[in-house]
Amino acid sequence: MSMTDPIADLLTRIRNAAGAGHASLSVPRSKMKLAIVQILRDEGFIDGFEDDESGPQGAIEIRLKYVADGQPAITGIERVSRPGRRVYRGKGEIPRVLNGLGVTIMSTPRGVMTGVASVKNEVGGEVLCSVW
Repeated sequence: MSMTDPIADLLTRIRNAAGAGHASLSVPRSKMKLAIVQILRDEGFIDGFEDDESGPQGAIEIRLKYVADGQPAITGIERVSRPGRRVYRGKGEIPRVLNGLGVTIMSTPRGVMTGVASVKNEVGGEVLCSVW
Protein backbone atom coordinates (compact mmCIF):
# COMPACT_ATOMS: atom_id res chain seq x y z
CA MET A 1 0.00 0.00 0.00
CA SER A 2 1.40 3.39 -0.93
CA MET A 3 0.94 6.30 1.42
CA THR A 4 -0.53 9.22 -0.51
CA ASP A 5 -1.06 11.54 2.47
CA PRO A 6 1.30 10.91 5.41
CA ILE A 7 -0.01 13.95 7.32
CA ALA A 8 -3.61 12.69 7.17
CA ASP A 9 -2.27 9.32 8.37
CA LEU A 10 -0.53 11.04 11.34
CA LEU A 11 -3.71 12.94 12.28
CA THR A 12 -5.87 9.81 11.98
CA ARG A 13 -3.49 7.80 14.17
CA ILE A 14 -3.54 10.54 16.83
CA ARG A 15 -7.37 10.81 16.64
CA ASN A 16 -7.82 7.03 16.92
CA ALA A 17 -5.30 6.57 19.75
CA ALA A 18 -6.85 9.44 21.76
CA GLY A 19 -10.35 8.07 21.18
CA ALA A 20 -9.24 4.63 22.39
CA GLY A 21 -7.57 6.11 25.47
CA HIS A 22 -4.03 5.01 24.60
CA ALA A 23 -1.13 6.62 26.50
CA SER A 24 1.11 6.84 23.45
CA LEU A 25 1.44 5.94 19.79
CA SER A 26 4.20 5.53 17.25
CA VAL A 27 4.23 6.96 13.70
CA PRO A 28 6.81 6.75 10.90
CA ARG A 29 9.24 9.67 11.07
CA SER A 30 9.47 12.62 8.68
CA LYS A 31 10.59 16.23 9.05
CA MET A 32 7.08 17.53 8.38
CA LYS A 33 5.53 15.21 11.00
CA LEU A 34 8.21 16.21 13.53
CA ALA A 35 7.38 19.88 12.96
CA ILE A 36 3.64 19.23 13.42
CA VAL A 37 4.21 17.16 16.58
CA GLN A 38 6.46 19.91 18.03
CA ILE A 39 3.65 22.45 17.54
CA LEU A 40 1.13 20.08 19.18
CA ARG A 41 3.51 19.82 22.16
CA ASP A 42 4.19 23.56 22.33
CA GLU A 43 0.45 24.33 22.19
CA GLY A 44 -0.29 21.82 24.97
CA PHE A 45 -2.24 19.24 22.93
CA ILE A 46 0.18 16.37 23.66
CA ASP A 47 2.47 15.58 26.60
CA GLY A 48 5.57 15.16 24.45
CA PHE A 49 7.35 12.95 21.96
CA GLU A 50 10.53 10.97 21.37
CA ASP A 51 12.32 11.20 18.04
CA ASP A 52 13.75 7.76 17.25
CA GLU A 53 16.10 7.96 14.26
CA SER A 54 17.08 4.26 14.25
CA GLY A 55 16.19 2.10 11.27
CA PRO A 56 15.76 3.19 7.67
CA GLN A 57 12.99 5.72 8.39
CA GLY A 58 12.82 5.99 12.16
CA ALA A 59 9.72 6.71 14.21
CA ILE A 60 8.13 9.37 16.40
CA GLU A 61 6.77 8.12 19.73
CA ILE A 62 3.96 10.51 20.74
CA ARG A 63 2.72 10.73 24.37
CA LEU A 64 -0.93 11.73 24.43
CA LYS A 65 -2.35 14.15 26.97
CA TYR A 66 -5.62 13.79 28.84
CA VAL A 67 -7.41 16.41 30.94
CA ALA A 68 -8.78 15.84 34.46
CA ASP A 69 -11.87 13.77 33.60
CA GLY A 70 -9.96 11.45 31.25
CA GLN A 71 -10.98 13.29 28.10
CA PRO A 72 -8.26 13.64 25.43
CA ALA A 73 -6.71 17.14 25.25
CA ILE A 74 -7.35 16.97 21.50
CA THR A 75 -11.12 17.08 20.96
CA GLY A 76 -10.83 17.52 17.21
CA ILE A 77 -8.06 17.27 14.63
CA GLU A 78 -8.80 17.82 10.96
CA ARG A 79 -6.80 17.82 7.72
CA VAL A 80 -7.49 21.00 5.74
CA SER A 81 -5.20 20.83 2.70
CA ARG A 82 -5.06 17.46 0.94
CA PRO A 83 -2.99 16.13 -1.98
CA GLY A 84 -6.08 16.37 -4.19
CA ARG A 85 -7.05 19.85 -3.01
CA ARG A 86 -4.33 22.08 -1.64
CA VAL A 87 -5.51 25.00 0.50
CA TYR A 88 -3.33 28.11 0.56
CA ARG A 89 -3.96 31.31 2.50
CA GLY A 90 -2.27 34.69 2.34
CA LYS A 91 -1.04 36.36 5.50
CA GLY A 92 -4.28 38.31 5.88
CA GLU A 93 -6.70 35.39 5.51
CA ILE A 94 -5.43 32.74 7.92
CA PRO A 95 -8.41 30.95 9.51
CA ARG A 96 -9.06 31.05 13.26
CA VAL A 97 -10.08 27.80 14.92
CA LEU A 98 -12.93 28.10 17.47
CA ASN A 99 -12.25 31.83 17.95
CA GLY A 100 -8.64 31.20 18.91
CA LEU A 101 -9.23 28.19 21.19
CA GLY A 102 -7.84 25.87 18.54
CA VAL A 103 -4.72 26.05 16.41
CA THR A 104 -4.19 26.21 12.66
CA ILE A 105 -0.94 24.53 11.59
CA MET A 106 0.57 25.93 8.40
CA SER A 107 3.46 25.14 6.12
CA THR A 108 5.07 28.44 5.11
CA PRO A 109 8.24 29.44 3.26
CA ARG A 110 9.72 30.00 6.75
CA GLY A 111 8.82 26.51 7.97
CA VAL A 112 5.89 24.86 9.73
CA MET A 113 4.19 27.17 12.25
CA THR A 114 0.86 28.03 13.83
CA GLY A 115 -1.56 30.41 12.16
CA VAL A 116 -0.88 32.97 14.91
CA ALA A 117 2.88 32.75 14.28
CA SER A 118 2.42 33.10 10.53
CA VAL A 119 0.35 36.27 11.04
CA LYS A 120 3.08 37.62 13.34
CA ASN A 121 5.76 36.76 10.76
CA GLU A 122 3.56 38.23 8.01
CA VAL A 123 3.76 35.08 5.90
CA GLY A 124 1.05 32.95 4.27
CA GLY A 125 1.23 29.34 3.15
CA GLU A 126 -0.48 25.98 2.98
CA VAL A 127 -3.04 25.27 5.71
CA LEU A 128 -2.07 21.75 6.84
CA CYS A 129 -4.60 21.09 9.61
CA SER A 130 -6.70 22.45 12.46
CA VAL A 131 -6.55 21.16 16.04
CA TRP A 132 -8.92 21.96 18.91
